[in-house]
Amino acid sequence: MLILLKTEATVAEIKAVTDKVRELGFTPHEIPGVQRVAIGITGNKAKVSPDNFLVMPGVVDVVSVSKPFKLVGRDFKPENTIVDVGGVQFGGKEIQVIAGPCSVESRDQIMEIAGIIKESGAKLLRGGAFKPRSSPYAFQGLKLEGLEYLKEAAEKFGLKVVTEVKDTETLPLVAEHSDILQIGARNMYNFSLLEKIGELRKPVLLKRGFSSTIEELLMAAEYIVSRGNYNVILCERGIRTFETYTRNTLDLNCVPLIKKLSHLPIIVDPSHGTGAWDLVSPLAQASIAAGADGLMIEVHAHPEKALSDGYQSLSPKTFLAMMKQLKKYEPILERTIA
Repeated sequence: MLILLKTEATVAEIKAVTDKVRELGFTPHEIPGVQRVAIGITGNKAKVSPDNFLVMPGVVDVVSVSKPFKLVGRDFKPENTIVDVGGVQFGGKEIQVIAGPCSVESRDQIMEIAGIIKESGAKLLRGGAFKPRSSPYAFQGLKLEGLEYLKEAAEKFGLKVVTEVKDTETLPLVAEHSDILQIGARNMYNFSLLEKIGELRKPVLLKRGFSSTIEELLMAAEYIVSRGNYNVILCERGIRTFETYTRNTLDLNCVPLIKKLSHLPIIVDPSHGTGAWDLVSPLAQASIAAGADGLMIEVHAHPEKALSDGYQSLSPKTFLAMMKQLKKYEPILERTIA
């Protein structure tokens, strides 16, 4: 259920509504909008009578919400959510590009890549320090050392840090060194981690699971938002299908559909979505044409020597050429490419 308040509703009237929701044994969620405040209700096992609220001062309407993803749905918040990361915005007129290596391998490596990212005009540097891998024998990342290198490189070149958080144990450490916490595909169902991140209020990049439906992705986001953190950016990174020529099948249906269902921004990762470097640029172009609010691109100075995901990583030359190509879409999309 969604309680819509009048544009001139006072602080006292809003508080009275939230107190009434708690009195009935439910949880209120205050959702600030462009024109008015709305209060969502969760925790109700059955329908709540609108009459409980329609008689209250400041209330203009009560709307029933049938979808299971209540707080992240457009029924709750019709206008787009803008996630602001220290002045870098997701969901607005500017399409953001997050770029960098799959893994931080050394200080020199991440410094070199950060310089290339800065040259491209992109504003966000990615790199894995804690790496959840399919094999226990694969490179697991430099951990704290990697985080420190990543933060140092970002500060030197004026970039924002995006890095993956693997578990609740290392969450405080990763949060201290990053601007956006990335939830990887393997952790989309890690509800304890989602809840902890929801309590942090720090911007989150939530990747879709390998075999997850769109509704399951939105419900994972609901876990974060229900704890009070609305700074969630969704990410389509390809799903498993019967196709074997690509690492995953990039589901671009997801982009306009999520735009229809949810107010949260969504970006696309064509690197993991294809697993092949020469497919990344075409799919990046298709992603922004479909309405994506950003891209996540793997870039490595020497892809042939990368400790992880080298085959899907762009070289600096290829990355800069792709960024130049993307700029040509600005007049058509009526958006700018960061």
